[in-house]
Amino acid sequence: MTFVLPEGLAPEVYPLAWLVGRWTGHGEVAYPGVPRAQILQEVVFDHDGGPYLTYTATTSLRGEDGEPVQVWAVESGFWRVAPQAPEGVELQDFQHPLEVVLTDASGLLTCYMGAVGNGRVDLATRFAAATESGPEVRGATRMYGNVGGTLMWAWDLAAFGEELQSYMSAELTRADAPDATAGE
Repeated sequence: MTFVLPEGLAPEVYPLAWLVGRWTGHGEVAYPGVPRAQILQEVVFDHDGGPYLTYTATTSLRGEDGEPVQVWAVESGFWRVAPQAPEGVELQDFQHPLEVVLTDASGLLTCYMGAVGNGRVDLATRFAAATESGPEVRGATRMYGNVGGTLMWAWDLAAFGEELQSYMSAELTRADAPDATAGE
């Protein structure tokens, strides 16, 4: 499959172009104090021509029949390629510095910094802040990778008195994006 840049995409976010579209799939949530559960997820990376991507993700618990039974989490935010890497951060060849701001319906605001390149995104929290009733999160990392056209991702979390460890992961396939790819 040949990749085609989405129409109207700002050049500043070309390194993120492979993410643009709607992705759906399944995964798992498991964390101390949280019952292990199968999940369904929909993630949408979109753009409006500005120098950023918009991001929304809805995660639902998966019933025994494979259908969603309850929304687990909803988050939204913005992804942008930073003009330069933060001081003291060295990037590998073909990597670009990345800044991501996410809000979660549970009352959590998270700012990530990281890198994108070679079909992979690595993020780590710069800070996390919560509303008075929001979750106590001390830190997190996320990894997104394009593996043969599938979006694999993992989220590690340091929260609720626990050290950084696996929290959620999923395997997503592109559900739509007719302008993002073209046949051979």
